[in-house]
Amino acid sequence: MFIRQLFDRDTSTYTYILADEATKEAAIIDPVREQLDRDTKLINELGFDLKYVLETHVHADHITSSGKLREKFGAKVVLHENSGANCADILLKDGDTLELGNVEIRALHTPGHTNADVSYAVDGYVFTGDALLVRDCGRTDFQLGDSKTLYHSIKDKIFALGDDTVIYPGHDYYGFTASTVREEKQYNNRLGNDKSEDEFVEIMENLDLALPRKIKESVPGNTVCGMV
Repeated sequence: MFIRQLFDRDTSTYTYILADEATKEAAIIDPVREQLDRDTKLINELGFDLKYVLETHVHADHITSSGKLREKFGAKVVLHENSGANCADILLKDGDTLELGNVEIRALHTPGHTNADVSYAVDGYVFTGDALLVRDCGRTDFQLGDSKTLYHSIKDKIFALGDDTVIYPGHDYYGFTASTVREEKQYNNRLGNDKSEDEFVEIMENLDLALPRKIKESVPGNTVCGMV
């Protein structure tokens, strides 16, 4: 399986391109509008047939290019059914699967950062969006987020995938590119080393974070697949 990790410096967002190398069927995860030309060029250069645009959630810090990629490649836009995004072609439920040639992508509903977060598990890897970051996790103070819910999404679903599972996050602010379930179980600053639910909730309730600077345009823009 082909995996390429791409980065948007302005929002510290990771975008991923996945492909079945035998059939050239591909998916892109969490594309950023300002990187449309970069992503289009790479997909064309590699000769991929873009089948899906997968969103891990309705983002608050950037606007997606999903609608534009659908126009260019005929790909289907995919979000969770709680997203409120009427522009989506496929609305997922927990456990749904998508096929890229011989590659199966399994959707895990991992809410808590928002109520519509999806992690995508495939062949020993999991793309966790903002639910679980390297040594960190997504905030829970808007978009129907909930700290207790996020704690159980990570513990019961992501950590249940197996210690060797590679974690590819939706963002990075510290210079990390990936991790593993084993590492995050031990070293995650917010819920590693068997922190209790109460300890996690206390940490999350005392983060005192400013709102994302693009939230007012990003949330409504992403519910229409970036077609604004």
